[in-house]
This record gives sequence, structure tokens and C-alpha cells, in this order.
Amino acid sequence: MSSITLAQAHKVIEAASAKATEIGVPMNVAVVDAGNNLTAFHRQDGAWLGSIDIAQGKAYTARAFDMPTKDLAPEAQPGGSLYGIEASNDGRIIVFAGGIPIADGDEVVGAIGVSGGTVDQDQEVAEAGVAAYIA
Repeated sequence: MSSITLAQAHKVIEAASAKATEIGVPMNVAVVDAGNNLTAFHRQDGAWLGSIDIAQGKAYTARAFDMPTKDLAPEAQPGGSLYGIEASNDGRIIVFAGGIPIADGDEVVGAIGVSGGTVDQDQEVAEAGVAAYIA
């Protein structure tokens, strides 16, 4: 199994942080490896302290299910097939936008989680980070 390296994780975080700065919203950015271990974390000056755990949870969730966290949201609503999933995994599951798997071809090598703005802003910053991943 391949995994994102620390150097690659730093590039992902740098790109995400640049996007956060561009849109004027301080963010917390977390990157986990293929084994879902925290590889790198960055808290921009002024980013919400309460978003540290959320960013890490989004990265964890994206890797645990190998899907963007925004895709879990509809199914996690009352009546959805995954209703209650956020209570699993010791409460680490986050079911709103801002977590995205990072893949090398078809193989997931890690994930990014971003928190600090609206869910749309978090998603935009996470997408910028994923776009910077270079295998």
C-alpha cells in the first residue's frame, strides 16, 4: 500500500493554506496517510480552535470511507441509510463538506480535512489542497 509522504502532505497543506488566505478565511488543515494516521497539520493564525478537531475528523472520515465527507451528508440525515453514522468511531466521523480522499490513480494514499469557514469554503480549500498532490 502506498501512502502520502510528509513532503507531499506539506505541499497539500501549502496549497490549501494559500487558498484559505486568498479567500480571507483562516483555516485548520489536516492530512492523514493511507493508514489514517495524522501526517501533517497546520493551523493558520486566527483559525478557530474548535475547528482543529473538526479538520482532523474530516480527514479521518474521508480516509475511513474513501469518499468526500460532503457525500456522506445526505445519507446521514434522519431517514437516510447512514443515519447515526457520526456517532460511530468514537465520534470522529464528520458528515459535512471539507474532507476529501487523496488518490494516486485508483489507490487512496491519504486524505485532507479542512475546517474554519463555511462548509463551501472548507470544501474549496480542501479541493485546492488535493489539486496540489503530486505522486
